[in-house]
Amino acid sequence: MKAAISRPARWTGFWQQSAKFACALATINAAPGYIAVAEHTPRTAIYAALIGNVLIAVTKGVAASITGSSAMLSEAVHSAVDTGNALLLLYGLKRAAKPPDQRHPYGYGRELYFWCFVVALLVFALGAGISIFEGINHIRHPEPITRPLVNYVVLGLAFLFEGTSWWFGWKAFSASRRRGGGLWASITDSKDPTNFMVLFEDSAALIGIVIAAVGTFLAVKLGDPRIDGASSILIGCVLAVVAVVLGRESKELLIGERASPELTAAIRETAVEEPCVIEVGDIITSQLAPDQVIATLGVVIDAKLRVPEVEQLIVRMEQEIRERHPQLFRVFVRPQPHERKPDPNADAL
Repeated sequence: MKAAISRPARWTGFWQQSAKFACALATINAAPGYIAVAEHTPRTAIYAALIGNVLIAVTKGVAASITGSSAMLSEAVHSAVDTGNALLLLYGLKRAAKPPDQRHPYGYGRELYFWCFVVALLVFALGAGISIFEGINHIRHPEPITRPLVNYVVLGLAFLFEGTSWWFGWKAFSASRRRGGGLWASITDSKDPTNFMVLFEDSAALIGIVIAAVGTFLAVKLGDPRIDGASSILIGCVLAVVAVVLGRESKELLIGERASPELTAAIRETAVEEPCVIEVGDIITSQLAPDQVIATLGVVIDAKLRVPEVEQLIVRMEQEIRERHPQLFRVFVRPQPHERKPDPNADAL
């Protein structure tokens, strides 16, 4: 009996100190004026996830130290990692809101994508890695679960907390979805990873809670504590899958994903309205931040215009396009030469 409690008991102090540290950082981040984020930010979902994960991590950590459950310990690690991830997302939002300077003339918007990628790495390395390691260790050295009722109560409370956080995340994600778009298409087309990161992490947490509850029940019912270790491994696999998806989407944005096709089409429509523009060529866009896009478009201009008139036309077009589409951080209009079509009556050489 002592062995079952002594192994995870060393985690108790760690969870208590981690909770105090997380709460302190959350208080700092919530201070007035500390975060100057854009209007697109789903801050409510992130703060809801942060508060919920702090409470859940402490509750699960204490329960793991009492019962000796490997799956419960994995869930505690998962909640602790999610707490750190929420803080990193808030930090990324703060950094991304910095104005451009001489060293970064296009601003710091992509720093949000960098920290989202770091979050995905943490979910994979810490969340999935520790859960799988702990599960393997519990299978090799099985220890019976003591006081399983504590596990059930804690998991029930955790499901309630996570469910509330998931609801906030779903509302923020739904608000950013395109009408008629599918769930997966909305995720891959989203330019703000914070919209779906909170939702994914909370979804993985809810699945993990169900796995931990089933694993605890089977381990106690069948008298085989190795089932508890298998549950921990399964939780780690769920986290690994979520981390891969989050990492992939963050990577695409970090290396410079194009803006939405709808925005590109709207830019083209605005450009062709100019009477002196004969043709609009390629339009190249790149997402700098969830609400910042840089665009370069090539246009064929009437050859009768003189150089000063062409310069005035370019300035006017850039201003008009930016006024109609405020998310455009920079617009560059590039004149292209006329393409001379070959004369079909010309003699072949």
